[in-house]
Amino acid sequence: MDMGTTTMDPTDPMDMSSPEPMPEAAPTSAPRAAPAVAPTRAPITRQELVTGIAPPDLASGLDWVAPLDRESAKVGHLLRRTTIGVSAAELDRAMTEGYQKTVARLVDTPVAEPPALPSAENATSAAYVKLGDLQTWWVDWMVKSPTPFAEALTLFWHGHFTSDYRKVGLGSPFMYWQNLTWRRMSLGKLGDMLFQATTDPAMLRYLDLLTSTGKSPNENFAREFLELFTMGVGNYIEDDVKAAAKALAGWRQPQTQAMVDARLAALAKQNKPLPSNPPKADPVKTGIFDATRAYTGTLTMLGRTGAFDTKGVIQRVLEQDATATFITRKLLTYFAAPAPSPSWVARLSGSYRRSGYDTRALVRDMLLSPEFTAPETYRALVKSPTEYMVSAAKAVGSQTLTRTILVNANGLGQTLFDPPSVGGWGDNDYWISSNTMLQRANFITTALGQTKTLPLTAGADQRLLEGVLGPRTAAELAATKDERKRWYVLLASPEFNLK
Repeated sequence: MDMGTTTMDPTDPMDMSSPEPMPEAAPTSAPRAAPAVAPTRAPITRQELVTGIAPPDLASGLDWVAPLDRESAKVGHLLRRTTIGVSAAELDRAMTEGYQKTVARLVDTPVAEPPALPSAENATSAAYVKLGDLQTWWVDWMVKSPTPFAEALTLFWHGHFTSDYRKVGLGSPFMYWQNLTWRRMSLGKLGDMLFQATTDPAMLRYLDLLTSTGKSPNENFAREFLELFTMGVGNYIEDDVKAAAKALAGWRQPQTQAMVDARLAALAKQNKPLPSNPPKADPVKTGIFDATRAYTGTLTMLGRTGAFDTKGVIQRVLEQDATATFITRKLLTYFAAPAPSPSWVARLSGSYRRSGYDTRALVRDMLLSPEFTAPETYRALVKSPTEYMVSAAKAVGSQTLTRTILVNANGLGQTLFDPPSVGGWGDNDYWISSNTMLQRANFITTALGQTKTLPLTAGADQRLLEGVLGPRTAAELAATKDERKRWYVLLASPEFNLK
């Protein structure tokens, strides 16, 4: 058996080179509409797996009994939902601490930030950051971060407050800054988070808010702000979108010193005169408000008339019951259950609003809810491609699989910094097809072939899966003593694909 044979599709590896230059100004075209289902993928011809084991099937055979009456199983369940994979050391620590203390540590530990990426920080129209460098930087940190819950939350907010490198461009540090911002704000007060999301430079470009003025408001951001970021469909009317668009107008993007220098150098290269009042670098990494471009006057929004500005729009949205319900349901669906009960949503959203929209308190309440560890939540969610591949790397203790993860990401349907629409990615069934499951299994084959030294599989099913296996997985494990093949069985199994 040759576990090193690569079975990845040679037609869809990610291009790790620098993309074609893109204009610095945001295009005027609107982002793509959110799809109701996963995007259709062209058929891909792949080699049969060299293991002799069929790829996992999540549609049948999931016959096991939830073990969440055991403390150790609750801890494993918690870590699968909150850490994008767990190393042996992280699991041992959590098992020693127990469920309650682990929740407290995950929620209260200050976020560890990734190392700086100079090529992204200094990106300009003359020196683009490579998409591959940006993705490598983040995936490396997902594997190595001492605060893995922060990375899970950053991935969640990346899919909620979406932006993509295609429209924002890579000739600025804006996509890099956005990733840092989502991590820092991940458990903050929702009002502060919404202000940061609104004034984020990448968001200003992505949803055209930087082109919006009081005299000529652009409604793209206002519409998505109400529909996808805060309240949901049916909780506002068209006039509210128009009013919010006017109230939010007036923001411009910042410029770094590198961006200013690149502009001046471009003028000099073209033998054009330098401006008499040269541009200056901005001291902040957020949007900058220009009152001369803003709307002045009264507006009626969500039933109230007054002089609204950006903070006024956010405050008015926070005063709506729909906002707490929408955000609570979104977090529960992503981290807890595919269809959280109305009573669970109502209880947590009520507490969320009473707390002043303290997201840290909401997440703590979610993880400590009896519903979170109810039997029906066990393995009720499907790992996204990023979660699946990073968790496999951490399971075998490898920190050298980042490129393999990135090469497989597009074929599995999740390219970081490139969500399919302003609606982000879907959940659960969104990720599953016969083709993507085969590709997941092929990723495991390749990853194991590239990992020279593997830990012993003895006890791995207990550590990673609480020893709770379907009959097919158990039979395949019992049928082989080969260590690499046993790792394949575990990591390609339906059980490991679920969280």
